[in-house]
Order: sequence, then C-alpha cells, then structure tokens
Amino acid sequence: MGIDVKIPSKSKLSPPKPAAKGQFTPIFAYLPGLLLTSGVAGVAIVLSRSLGIRELNPLLIAVLLGMGCRQLWQAPHTYRPGIQFAMKRVLRLAVILLGLRLSAEEVLAVGPSGLMILVLSAVSTFYITCWLGRRLGISQKLTCLIAAGTSICGASAVVATNSVIESSEEDITYAIAAVTGFGTLAMLSYPLLSTLLALNPQTFGIWCGVSIHEVAQVIATAFQRGAVSGELATVTKLARVLLIIPMMLSLSCQSRKGAGRQASRPMAIPWFVLCFCGLVAINSLGMIPETTKAIVLMGNQFLLCMALAAMGLETNLRQLKQIGWQPLYLAGFSWIFLSLLSLLMIQIVY
Repeated sequence: MGIDVKIPSKSKLSPPKPAAKGQFTPIFAYLPGLLLTSGVAGVAIVLSRSLGIRELNPLLIAVLLGMGCRQLWQAPHTYRPGIQFAMKRVLRLAVILLGLRLSAEEVLAVGPSGLMILVLSAVSTFYITCWLGRRLGISQKLTCLIAAGTSICGASAVVATNSVIESSEEDITYAIAAVTGFGTLAMLSYPLLSTLLALNPQTFGIWCGVSIHEVAQVIATAFQRGAVSGELATVTKLARVLLIIPMMLSLSCQSRKGAGRQASRPMAIPWFVLCFCGLVAINSLGMIPETTKAIVLMGNQFLLCMALAAMGLETNLRQLKQIGWQPLYLAGFSWIFLSLLSLLMIQIVY
C-alpha cells in the first residue's frame, strides 16, 4: 500500500523562527520600529507641552498613544525588531541617564529627620503593597510595579523596576496609568487638605515630596503654598528618587533566588544599575556642567517616551481588560497608606 504524503503549500508553512539569542541583526532592521517609536514619543512630548498642563506626564501620553496605534493599526513584522529594541535597550539607557537627576548633596539637604521619614514611608508602603497584592491574588510582577511606582517616583520607578523584573507590556501600562492617576488626584486634593489641616509651608512641602508620585506633580502642588514649600518638596522628592538604587538591587537579588540559582553563586547585579550608580556619583562631584546636564536630561525624556511608546505598541487591550479592577484598588490603597503614614510622622517630628 502506498503512503500519500501531502506537502503543505508555501502559504501554510510556519513562519520563520526569530533569530537565536546573540545572533547578529543588521542595524537597518531596527530602523522602522525605532522611527515609529520616535514619532510617537515626539507627538507625546509636543502634546504634553502644548496642552499647558505641566504635571501631565508625557510618559503616560506616549504609552496611551502607542496603545491607540496598536488598536487601530497592526504594525507589520518589519517593525518588531525596532520596537523590541526600544522596549529593552533604549529603556535601560534611559534608566542609566536618570542618575543625572540625583546627587548626594540633595539627599543631605533633606536632613536626618526628613531622610528617616521618607525612607520609612517608602519602605513601609512598598512592602505593605506587596503583601496586600498577594492577598488579593494580583500577579507578583504587577504588584511590584505598583508598589515601586507609588513608594518611590511614579512612572519612572515603574520603568526602572520593569528593567529588572521584565513584566508584561499590559502590566506596565496598567501600573503607569494607575500610579499617574492617583498622583494627579493627590496633586488636586493636597492644597485643599493643607488648608483644612492648617499645615505650615515646611510641613506641606515635605509631605508633598514624600507622598506624591511624580516630580512634576510634586512641583506643581508644593509651589502653590510658596517658594519655601516648593523648594523643600523638590529636594525631598529628589532624595526619595535615590531609593531606586537599593530597590533595583533588592529586586535583582529576589529574581535570582526565584530563578532557583545556587546560593553559592554571587548575586548578578544588572550592569545598568551599576552605570546608574556611577552617574549619581559623578553628578555628586559636580563634574558635569548644568547646561550639559539639562540637554542630556531633555534627551532622556525623549528616550523614556520612546520606550513607553514601544510598550504601548505591544499592549493588547483585551489582556489589559482581563487584569480587572483589583490592581486599581491596590494602587489606591497604597497611595492612601503612604499619604497618611508620612503625614503622621511629619506631624510628630516637626
């Protein structure tokens, strides 16, 4: 008996597998995706500035624009290498350059009492959020993103945390939207609460710096009570951002343990964390002129927007919807906990 062998037509053959890890990819393969993410990033920055709302985060606009593009138009396969490059390599470069925003001098300006309050508030909020996320059955990575974004510095902390734990695009989008939303709510409600609670400018400024998520939101809120409040809030917030360093090191150590590696092996510290620490040290020594630093940080905002635009282009709204409302409740609880705890400690100390 003969055996009939059906050869599949060319159209039904499986698509070629992606290149193996470490295999060289021509630089021209990245251009379509990089041009696309650059365009979305540019539009996000222009929209943020043209709307005249300083506290409106261009990172959030970039990820929303990317999501909108994804729902209306499916990018061809030729765009994927560049989009993936922006999500990973460009993202890590942007995280490194965030080190230019920080210096040891700014941290010391907060004073021992202020440092104690911001460290205790941030650490407590991070671990309480992680604990509650586990109780609510929320995925560990999404919980970690929300905890980092709330306790440290909003969308930038979410981006930095993701560079270590490598969560899904849907988790990143959800975390940024939730953290930015509650940060905006804090920006609107804090001035009213300061009047009701009769907070003095010093107390109000430190409270803003310790408990509001984004740097821009802190500045926009605190300066409503005057220069003293605004300056204290800015310095406190920048000192709080430095907590990104121990957080990324801790997460890297936990990821190593979760991967089941042998305990005898040394902890693999991500290379970009070391570069980030190096830039903080260089900036602390005052080796970089202010004009140069301003130009680099402006370019870094564009790189962050590129990375977030790429995440939006890779985000599936159906999967985002499946995450549900519980992570939003978690982000809200985390913000309220941080606000109340920090205000209580500030009132006791000051």
